[in-house]
Amino acid sequence: MKITPLDIQQQQFKVRFRGFDQRDVEAFLELVRNEFEVLIKENNSLKDKLRRRDEQIARYRDDEQTLKETMITAQKINEDIKTNAIKESEVIVSEAKLKAQEILNSAQLRSLEILEEIKELKRQKIQFESNLRANIETHLKMLEAETKKTEEIDVLEEKLEILKRK
Repeated sequence: MKITPLDIQQQQFKVRFRGFDQRDVEAFLELVRNEFEVLIKENNSLKDKLRRRDEQIARYRDDEQTLKETMITAQKINEDIKTNAIKESEVIVSEAKLKAQEILNSAQLRSLEILEEIKELKRQKIQFESNLRANIETHLKMLEAETKKTEEIDVLEEKLEILKRK
């Protein structure tokens, strides 16, 4: 059973012979009622304060949970970013290797083409030198033949001169 200050104030006691002084009892009851009222107000205030603190703790717990979830999400995003960066770097490296291989293949092919061109130019040089020697030899033979003809003509002219004089 809950006792309220009003219950204390309205409490009636039977009067008996040689009983307590009625004014002292009423004064004490008034004092108890006032103290009880103060205690009830203080108790209600403390309950209200406790309720507010519980609500605040609940908000803090919610905030903490939200913060934990946010941190977990941030860590997951961070891991995803790292994973994606690693995958992207692997793709870039792979593409670079392919491009490097293509460049090497192209360079090797061009190198083979240049070697073939060098061989062809050497062959053409040899052929040109051979043709040039042949032409020079032909011209030398023609010069020698011309020189012989000129010598023969000179000899014939001398003979003609000699015959003319005779």
